[in-house]
Amino acid sequence: MSKEPVAVVGIGQTKHVAARRDVSIAGLVREAAQRALDDAESTWADIDAVVIGKAPDFFEGVMMPELYLADALGAVGKPMLRVHTAGSVGGSTALVAANLVAARVHGTVLTLAFEKQSESNAMWGLSLPIPFQQPLLAGAGGFFAPHVRAYMRRSGAPDTIGSLVAYKDRRNALKNPYAHLHEHDITLEKVQASPMLWDPIRYSETCPSSDGACAMILTDRAGAARSPRPPAWMLGGAMRSEPTLFAGKDAVSPQAGKDCAADVYRQAGISDPRRDIDAVEMYVPFSWYEPMWLENLGFAAEGEGWKLTESGVTELDGDLPVNMSGGVLSTNPIGASGMIRFAEAALQVRGQAGEHQVDGARRVLGHAYGGGSQFFSMWLVGARPPES
Repeated sequence: MSKEPVAVVGIGQTKHVAARRDVSIAGLVREAAQRALDDAESTWADIDAVVIGKAPDFFEGVMMPELYLADALGAVGKPMLRVHTAGSVGGSTALVAANLVAARVHGTVLTLAFEKQSESNAMWGLSLPIPFQQPLLAGAGGFFAPHVRAYMRRSGAPDTIGSLVAYKDRRNALKNPYAHLHEHDITLEKVQASPMLWDPIRYSETCPSSDGACAMILTDRAGAARSPRPPAWMLGGAMRSEPTLFAGKDAVSPQAGKDCAADVYRQAGISDPRRDIDAVEMYVPFSWYEPMWLENLGFAAEGEGWKLTESGVTELDGDLPVNMSGGVLSTNPIGASGMIRFAEAALQVRGQAGEHQVDGARRVLGHAYGGGSQFFSMWLVGARPPES
């Protein structure tokens, strides 16, 4: 039996900020969920199940929050599933929800991911000891900075590339009312003059710590026919993982990322992603990951990704816009960051992205990664349903 086509008919986000002290976690998730329902012109009665995701529980100190959030999400008496795959969780949560629809287990599913980083200290929560190594790293940046250095050595990229990405994404964020960072006085010089945190990663080339939530309503063909607005159709989706450390692991371009992208492209009938995909919402918590992921996802040959960035290809008006919303560099409620990438991709093909809309976007990739570059989740959405 063929899979049921999956459509995104509702999308909702909170305004992402450093601290939402006006609401509890329940209030935060309810806000995003209600906005998604409103966008779909649906009610809680239309939802068959809820799939929720977030980063590690110790970030807020609330264990198994999905149990206490069932009421806020209209899930009392309905199936509710929790997903966790580190930083990629927002993406994998959406994929689990999509698979429930594709398998005809449920007709309409609300999927949501969130983080309230103000109630935690993710920086030190992510300062984990690595076996057989001196405990010198602090935060995720300390873990990833050596991988960036390795990429620079391998590719010969000039040290200005990271600041170009940050400058682009922060300017894009000014066009997105939900983005956390709105730096109206941003200049390339200010980015390049910001303090060095983890060589070669500067302060302005890193993601913020955000409170926020994102929700989507996913439904089947019948539900899409009732949608008041054009849906986004899932053309392909996949998850892949690999260990944090193993002999031969390529931390610059992980095999799991390549395999995940290849599976998505196969499902969607994409033979040349550079030609066939119009834009990308990519998980870039540190600016250098834009050129690195451009190569990993097959948009550029090995060692060539930084040239796309430098030449303006990834600008909002470029040939392959990347992170039109401002990306993770401008908004980072960790548990939700991956789902925001997926949701922003869907907004693009629905023509609902507002000031950061890419003209003529018909196929857009949403991408998330997590852990030690070990968990990957991606989907490709389009303006037309997949061919049956």
